[in-house]
Amino acid sequence: MSGRRAIIEQLGEPLFLEDFGLEGIVFFILADGTEAELWFRRASALDEIRDVGPYRTLLDKEGVLAGAEFPVREPDRAEQVEALSRLVRWFWHDLSHLIAALGRGQLWWAHGQLEALRTYCVNLIRIEENVEAQEEAYEKLDHAISTTRLSALQTSFSPMERRAMLGAAVTIVSFFRERAPVVASAYGVTYPVELERLMCDRLDTLARDAH
Repeated sequence: MSGRRAIIEQLGEPLFLEDFGLEGIVFFILADGTEAELWFRRASALDEIRDVGPYRTLLDKEGVLAGAEFPVREPDRAEQVEALSRLVRWFWHDLSHLIAALGRGQLWWAHGQLEALRTYCVNLIRIEENVEAQEEAYEKLDHAISTTRLSALQTSFSPMERRAMLGAAVTIVSFFRERAPVVASAYGVTYPVELERLMCDRLDTLARDAH
């Protein structure tokens, strides 16, 4: 790892070189436009490599990778339950922020809250399809889940105008209310019915006032 820059400089001029605090990995962009991730691992510790899946060997002079497999790890159910438990509560908490932001005409704040609520919906579907929920919920999403499940959310990408954003909020909330109780039940997670009712009443009041 200490000589990684010298290794990469043999490939070209690195304009970007960063490990983002991850041990044994370096991300780089070369001046010719090449982008790659370079992983460093000890030959004696191949079992530490996870979530690679099928691979194609380009060079292995010593046969280190002969018969090696790096299966994609199934999400840990206990971790998914914990993530889902937070998700079904935090969604309604963040909706309260959105309602406050729209009520005060603070559209930049409201825009950020819309994105947060939409991300909860994405992670909800990830969990439902047995894919790990994560902070970067959209990363490589098209390969992770069936994105047609999210088609109802397409109209929630609205211009930064109060009435349009309120309509987007209604769309997102409707999507969440339809799927979240079902997923929560499947994972044995208690769904906050009364919290949902309270926040939906607030959103309905805001919508009536807007008209």
